[in-house]
Amino acid sequence: MAASSRQAGVITGGKPHSSETQFERTREEQDSASGEGYRDYGVNPFVTASEDRLSTFSVDVDTASYTLVRRKLMEGSLPPKEAVRVEEFLNYFRYTYPEPAASDGPLAVHLDAAPSPFTPGRHLLRVGVQGRRLSISERKPAHLTFLVDVSGSMQSPDRLPLAKRALRMLVDNLRDGDTVALVTYAGNVRRVLAPTGMEQKARIHAAIEDLTAGGSTAMASGIELAYAEAMKTLDGGSVSRIVILSDGDANVGTTSHEEILKRIRGHVKEGITVTTVGFGMGNYQDTMMEQLADQGNGNHYYVDSLLAARRIFQEQLGGTLEVIAQDVKLQVEFDPVQVSRYRLVGYENRDIADRDFRNDRVDAGEIGSGHTVTALYEMELKPGAGEGLATVRVRAKRPRGETATERAYRFPANALASNFKDASPDLRFATAVMGAAELLRRSPHADRWSFESVREIARAATVAGNAEREEFLSLLEKARPLLRGVAAR
Repeated sequence: MAASSRQAGVITGGKPHSSETQFERTREEQDSASGEGYRDYGVNPFVTASEDRLSTFSVDVDTASYTLVRRKLMEGSLPPKEAVRVEEFLNYFRYTYPEPAASDGPLAVHLDAAPSPFTPGRHLLRVGVQGRRLSISERKPAHLTFLVDVSGSMQSPDRLPLAKRALRMLVDNLRDGDTVALVTYAGNVRRVLAPTGMEQKARIHAAIEDLTAGGSTAMASGIELAYAEAMKTLDGGSVSRIVILSDGDANVGTTSHEEILKRIRGHVKEGITVTTVGFGMGNYQDTMMEQLADQGNGNHYYVDSLLAARRIFQEQLGGTLEVIAQDVKLQVEFDPVQVSRYRLVGYENRDIADRDFRNDRVDAGEIGSGHTVTALYEMELKPGAGEGLATVRVRAKRPRGETATERAYRFPANALASNFKDASPDLRFATAVMGAAELLRRSPHADRWSFESVREIARAATVAGNAEREEFLSLLEKARPLLRGVAAR
């Protein structure tokens, strides 16, 4: 995702980022503080529309940051601010975006806006992208290669035992025509199972059940063997995906962050995508797991419970497995006659240079079946703003395609609410999610925002029985005293 416009986390897009964004810490420096690896991508600044009317970024459907932060809060601790990625909070939740019409291709765009409840004189613009949902009969056969970390660090119940339960669940949701291969890595690598069809499901389950943890971590060698297995079933009419289950640590062989990512990049054009599923806490390498998925044209999740595994491998299996649009870029053009300033909230590590929007050689993000992408902008509007205050362009390729197609969506007059209470429940809830993420990552733009306001907005936009949103409300209750403690210091 946007790999060509940034290397190893260095942002090189076309916006004047804050000095905090330019500051990049090495993996070793980050690990010395907590044993975990995160990267600080900074916080997007406001941009004057008359000087730069274009905001360009890669889509992102990852949700790992929200799940990881949820675990931290449920255990009674604030997450490192670097662990909070606003876009992954927003994209964790479901919104009622309209499905693409038959003439729209695989994607549809929804736009709405309302006055900000946090800062007087500002408005929030929501850009929502909905991917077409494929029916079960439309899904291509899936050839999956499970690459499982069985090193000593994976012994605890929230790691390999939970990963095994997640894999069994995934296998039970596959169908005839799908295959599974299984590779493990610790001090050395092992081919546990060659590509095996669903008619031998019991054999696949038994191979997963027999996995045990112990030894050091030869991740790079494991990746090479996983790709070798995936190549055995690669063809133009099916999905080929490697699913890496790990805490992200690597300490044997080629362990350099960049060296491992280079290996992934070398295989992307073969048509094999990568999903990373993170487990564990204490030594978790978030940066490694996120960028393995980015460079492998896939998605990144974190599993803290069996419920989280069910969401990924059962409820959203189509989106997890099958890409419907690749190298998806968004470019939002603000009308400087109507918009004074704007800032994109989140997506700091998805930035793309404006000039590269139509450069089809520049990598960007993938969208799976039924996936949604949500982005929020803070704006300062001029008097009379409304119709056409922004135009959103979406550029995407078909899976394994070489040339992208582009569509434009102009902001309609009726999409601007006169006050925040008149905005749709989805926009209001997304605002609360964004506000919580900004406060948790201690964004300088949220210095005067109220956590109580975030909680009230979320509560008013939550209908009884919506489990996702009710969980978020309970999470806010966990976060409130922890954030108060930070403010008191």
